[in-house]
Amino acid sequence: MRKGLIYVCLTTLALGVAPVVLAGPSQADIDRGKELVFSRKDGNCLACHKMDDGKLTGTIGPELADMNTRYPDRGILFKRIWDETQFNPQTVMPPFGRHSILSKDQINRVIDYLYTL
Repeated sequence: MRKGLIYVCLTTLALGVAPVVLAGPSQADIDRGKELVFSRKDGNCLACHKMDDGKLTGTIGPELADMNTRYPDRGILFKRIWDETQFNPQTVMPPFGRHSILSKDQINRVIDYLYTL
């Protein structure tokens, strides 16, 4: 994997093209995601999942830790939050996107926060 990265960097330098640097989420995006995750009204992730500094957490779902390692493909995590029934038809996790519980933007903010865990 490193060889590919080095090759891309050397190629962009040789061509005189500046490498594209993708900006990560802002602290405001991460804070908004945490708000949604901890909100008993919106995401309510704490009802089922144990996580970093959550209080009164549930144990129905898996612990939310090492999320960027467990889900290096952000798109897969998005799809799981959007509608977990695509992966597990027997799940008790609500289809947050399909049922319009959370918007696409809100799900992205949740992921921004989860990737800090």
